[in-house]
Amino acid sequence: MDLDLLAASLRACAPSCGPVRLVAVDGHAGSGKSTFAALLAARLGGAPVLRTDDIASHDALFAWTGRLREQVLEPFARGEDAAFAPYDWRRGAFGAARALPAAPVVLVEGVGTGRRELRPWLARLLWMERGPEDSWRRGRRRDGPEQAAFWEGWTVAETRHFAADPSRPFADTLVRECQEGYEWLPGPAATAGPNRIVTDRDGLPQAY
Repeated sequence: MDLDLLAASLRACAPSCGPVRLVAVDGHAGSGKSTFAALLAARLGGAPVLRTDDIASHDALFAWTGRLREQVLEPFARGEDAAFAPYDWRRGAFGAARALPAAPVVLVEGVGTGRRELRPWLARLLWMERGPEDSWRRGRRRDGPEQAAFWEGWTVAETRHFAADPSRPFADTLVRECQEGYEWLPGPAATAGPNRIVTDRDGLPQAY
């Protein structure tokens, strides 16, 4: 399956949150969610992407479900555009409200977006298939030594979250990053299908 086919399949899903097909991109921190979500959003014609980094905070790394429901899910369910106040991790404070349109497909990307409280609102759950230790090493390299203390606390919190509320068993699709692109596997919640490889050449994913 290439990204165009995946985008088409997402558009074909029944709306799951008012008029919106809400699609979660979940996985361990550092597993490549943001990069993949950006590629997929582009293939969806610029679909909005909500990052959980914008709704979590230092004192609520995972306890952001109520904020997401109030600011995003409930407006979408009413057929309205949403607005959320993004968190500034350097200042430690929430900023001015930012619009999030009730587009046909909206991606919500971040660790824990496949949680049990969110799944009833989802049209599809995608899981980045990379193990925690490998993901965390990538994340630490990305963020640099100045974030080492944060990562020490984060890995503990993430492990506790997924032990209590795992996402992967409910994924429709497993996305595995390969040397030349992405390998697609049917998730535990999906029926079996053929595996394909997506590669990026000249900025455009190609299917093999």
